[in-house]
Amino acid sequence: MRRWFWTAFLAAICTLPIAAALTAVAASAEPAPTPHFVAEIALDGAIGPATAEYFDDASQRAIDDGAVAIVLRLDTPGGLSESMRQIISRMLAIDIPVLGYVAPGGARAASAGTYILYACQIAAMAPATHLGAATPVSLGSSTPMPSPLDRNKPDKPASAKSTGNANSGENSGGDAESHKVLNDAIAYIRSLAQLRGRNADWAEQAVRGAATLTANEAAQKHVIDFVAADTANLLDQADRRRVLVGEHMLTLQLKGAVVRAYPPGWRTRFLGIITNPTFAYMLLLAGVYGLVLEAFHPGAMLPGIAGGICLLIGLYALQLLPVDYAGLALMALGVALLVSEVFLPTMGALGVGGIIAFVIGSIMLLNTNVPGYAINLGVIGGLAFGGAALLAALIWLAMRARRTRLVSGDPRLLNARGEMLESIAANGEAQALLFGERWQVRSAMALPVGTRVRVVRRDGLLLWVEPE
Repeated sequence: MRRWFWTAFLAAICTLPIAAALTAVAASAEPAPTPHFVAEIALDGAIGPATAEYFDDASQRAIDDGAVAIVLRLDTPGGLSESMRQIISRMLAIDIPVLGYVAPGGARAASAGTYILYACQIAAMAPATHLGAATPVSLGSSTPMPSPLDRNKPDKPASAKSTGNANSGENSGGDAESHKVLNDAIAYIRSLAQLRGRNADWAEQAVRGAATLTANEAAQKHVIDFVAADTANLLDQADRRRVLVGEHMLTLQLKGAVVRAYPPGWRTRFLGIITNPTFAYMLLLAGVYGLVLEAFHPGAMLPGIAGGICLLIGLYALQLLPVDYAGLALMALGVALLVSEVFLPTMGALGVGGIIAFVIGSIMLLNTNVPGYAINLGVIGGLAFGGAALLAALIWLAMRARRTRLVSGDPRLLNARGEMLESIAANGEAQALLFGERWQVRSAMALPVGTRVRVVRRDGLLLWVEPE
C-alpha cells in the first residue's frame, strides 16, 4: 500500500510542471484583446470623383474593422463641388466621429477643403498650415467683391449677409445666377459651422471674400478647435471632448489609441489617373485617332482595338468630370475637318478650320478654373502644333505631286525608251522590252534585234516605235 502511495505521489509531482506548461500554452493561444484604434484617411491633392469614392470605401472599411474614430488628414487646393458634397454627406451619415487635421506643415485646406474641415466633429491644423479661399471658382470674375467703401460700413446681421445680396444680382444686369451659386455656398458653409459650433461669420468671409487664415489665427478665431503638432498630439487634445455624432453626444476616448492607415486601393488609384483632365483628354484623342487609322487601314486590328478601349475609358472619365459639351462638339468637328482634308482638294482650308475648332474646343472642354481640374495648355498647344505641322506636310506633298512627271497612262508611254527583242520588217510587228515588260510594237522601217527604240504613239495595246 505504501508503495502505491509513493508511486502516485511521484507521478503527481512530475505531472504538475507539465500541467502548468500546458496551461501557459493555452493561455498564450487565446487572442489578446485588440486595442482600440483610429483610422487615418489622407485626402491629398484635388478633390474629385476618385477622392469621394476613396473616402466612402475607406470609411466603410474602418467602421467594419471597429475603428472608434477617423483622422481625416487634409492637404488639398480644393476641387469639384459635387465630390466635396458627397464626402461631407458621407461624413455626416457615419456613426463614428471624424477628426479633420490639416497636415503636415505647409499643407492647406483651401476651397473645398475648408468646407470639409468645417464638417468634421474635431477640426485641427498643424503649424505652418492654412485654410480658406472658399469662394466658388465657377463664378470667376463676375462675383461681386466688397469694395473698400463697403468695408467701412457697419456689418449687417449674418442672416442679411447670406440672403440680402440676391437683389444686387438683379440690379447688376443678368448676374443672378452667380449670386444664386454664391448664396448657396454661403448657406452651406454657415450650416456646417452652426452644426459644429464654429465661427460662422468667418466662414462666410471665406466664401464671399476668399479670406484665409493660418493655423494659429484659425484657433484664435474659433474656426478650428486647436493646433496639433502631430497625430499623437491631435488624439491627446481631442481625448475626453464631447462631440455630436448623428443625433447623439459622444465623449471621445482616444487616449493611447493606435493609428491605422487606410491607403487608397487599386480602383481608387486607377480612377485618380483617368479622371485627371489632361490624361482623360489624351485618352479621348488616342481613341479617336486609333479608330481613324483603322478606317484608313482596314484589318490592321491594333489601332482599332486600342482606339476603342482608349475612347471608352476617356468617355467614362469625362462623364465623371464637369464637361462642356459645346467644347466636345467643337473638338469632334475639328477632327472631322482634319480627316476631310486628306480626301478633299481644299489646299488646307478644311485643315486650318479643323485646327482652330480643335484648339477652341479643347480649351472649352473643362474650363472650370478648379485647381487640378483644367487641361494643361501646353498639351493643347503641342497637339495643335503637331496638327499644323502635319497639315503643312500634306500641303507640301500635294504641291510636289503636282510638279512630278506622270508615271501612268499615255503620258508615261510617249517617248518611253526600250529595246527590240525581235527583228522587225517595215510596217511589221514584233516584241520590245519597255519598263521591264514585253510590248507588241510596230515600226515604219525595218529594225534588227537589240535596236534602241522610242515610243511615238499608242494604238490600243500596240505601240508605234522608231529608232532612238
